[in-house]
Amino acid sequence: MKLTLPPGDFRAYLFDCDGTVVDSMPLHYIAWKQALGEWGCTFDEDIFYAWGGKPGAEIVAALNQMQGLAMPAQAVAHRKENLYFDLLPELRPVPQVLEHIEAQKGRIPFAVVSGSTRESIIKSLTSVQLLDRFEILVGSEDYARSKPAPDAFLIAAERLGVAPKDCLVFEDTAMGIQGATSAGMVSVRVPSPSERRNGTAPTASA
Repeated sequence: MKLTLPPGDFRAYLFDCDGTVVDSMPLHYIAWKQALGEWGCTFDEDIFYAWGGKPGAEIVAALNQMQGLAMPAQAVAHRKENLYFDLLPELRPVPQVLEHIEAQKGRIPFAVVSGSTRESIIKSLTSVQLLDRFEILVGSEDYARSKPAPDAFLIAAERLGVAPKDCLVFEDTAMGIQGATSAGMVSVRVPSPSERRNGTAPTASA
């Protein structure tokens, strides 16, 4: 399966990290299930994928509200991150996205715009030897309002010195696509692991 880009003369590419540059979502789900299971909390897989791009502490807080629990949000999110780091030897890049990274490397600037922490971004990209491809990393520490708010994308564009309308966003979740659209950016949706296995075509949006 090829990832077809929308037409346009883009001056920068902005990439979500998890599920977009790296095929990390299945590994994150394994880590989440273990961390949450220690507190008697369940995490439906469909909700997990729908919440892709939401910072860890926000996920724990939302699950607390849904299930009437009182898990310490930061501590559980930190525990999950450490469990994910243990799985990094299994991490691989998403081939359809890597193809476009390599094709435009050195021609236009790249940024990562993620709901993960900067530490997680760096460790994930280092694991697949792609950290040096990105001039800018925007993690959960860099903004107050997470996706689907446009803040993270606008910060990345400003730091790259590129107008939002000239940025193309690569995202794997509806929340991410919504955030890119709110930022005035064109986006392309990266297929989920199951879609890549089944050959389902991704979509682009203006």
